[in-house]
Amino acid sequence: MTHPIHGHCDPRFALVKRAFETNFAEHGDVGASVAITLNGEFVVDLWGGHLDEERSQPWQEDTLVNVWSSTKTMAAMALLVLADRNEVDLDAPASRYWPEFSQNGKDAVKVRHFLSHSAGLAGMDETVEGDALYDWDWMVQSLAKQAPWWEPGTQSGYHALTQGHLIGEIVRRITGQSIGTFFRQEIAEPTGADFHIGAGPELDTRIGNLIPPTAPPMIADSDSIAARTFTNPKVDATLPRERGWRAAEIPAANGQGNARSIVRAQTAMANGGRAFGKTILSEAGTKRIFEQQTDGTDLVLGIPVKFGLGYGLNSEATPMSPNAKACFWGGYGGSSVIVDQDAGLCFSYVMNRMESGLLGDPRGFGLAGAMYASMQAIG
Repeated sequence: MTHPIHGHCDPRFALVKRAFETNFAEHGDVGASVAITLNGEFVVDLWGGHLDEERSQPWQEDTLVNVWSSTKTMAAMALLVLADRNEVDLDAPASRYWPEFSQNGKDAVKVRHFLSHSAGLAGMDETVEGDALYDWDWMVQSLAKQAPWWEPGTQSGYHALTQGHLIGEIVRRITGQSIGTFFRQEIAEPTGADFHIGAGPELDTRIGNLIPPTAPPMIADSDSIAARTFTNPKVDATLPRERGWRAAEIPAANGQGNARSIVRAQTAMANGGRAFGKTILSEAGTKRIFEQQTDGTDLVLGIPVKFGLGYGLNSEATPMSPNAKACFWGGYGGSSVIVDQDAGLCFSYVMNRMESGLLGDPRGFGLAGAMYASMQAIG
């Protein structure tokens, strides 16, 4: 079966197109997109396949899907924009902006701990039932009351769903806007990024359903921090099909987008703060990503991760790039984002058929490898 590929690919990056085709032919992709900018200009913008499991509708140029934790790069970028404007001090206690947060021994938790998954609030103590996950006020009030699960700032423990609410409440307290609104006005609209944290019903005809993985992520110890994180709030891969999920703002997990829209938003982080004729933040503001916060085995993910401010950093354990000033993150099922300041590259892969991994899989890694092989050939 042939899988028509649409869009544009600079001939210098033909290896990326070939790897994209291979994902359909050999790695089971159903519908997907890949995009790359180099020094702020698109060199790859490809899409193909189908937006549904039945393969009855083609993946279109403007198809959107839930990208899970790739959304976290957008939430982090929003907070870094405010830091760049000196509207938030990342080294200040979070309670300076959110006084209620100081409850239960959290008065010393710093804003930057939210960006590095080191605030000790990886999951929820209070049971998240019904539509509570969609209720912003309920979620942040519950987090404000909760005691940390470990000493904040000492190590990371992936805040799978809570990170977005923690970051988003700081944004809301400072700007008076929800993080979805702030992101749209200050990042998405200026860069032309068709990416949504909180999607209205008018977008439903463009949003494809995710195809759940054949097996959920494995969690060995039911009493572990990892188990507590992933079981409360508990979500499954079919939730993004629900209107309630799409409408809510869950800035750690429910962004609706595609590879092009992620790259449009994130290009400024790889390109000195500028993207598509707009200055989103200063070059110095983009470099803050690489202020290392934690380095060690993550309490939730169970693998070594080095965190900067809002992004995972390139390291021997997570070698995403041959370059030092490169960072990344990925979403449950396979979506991925790479920001490489040394090379001036911004990369994303987004698909609808999920694998069980939380931080990407060989489909995205193969595309990234093809990108760097292309760069090496360019010289």
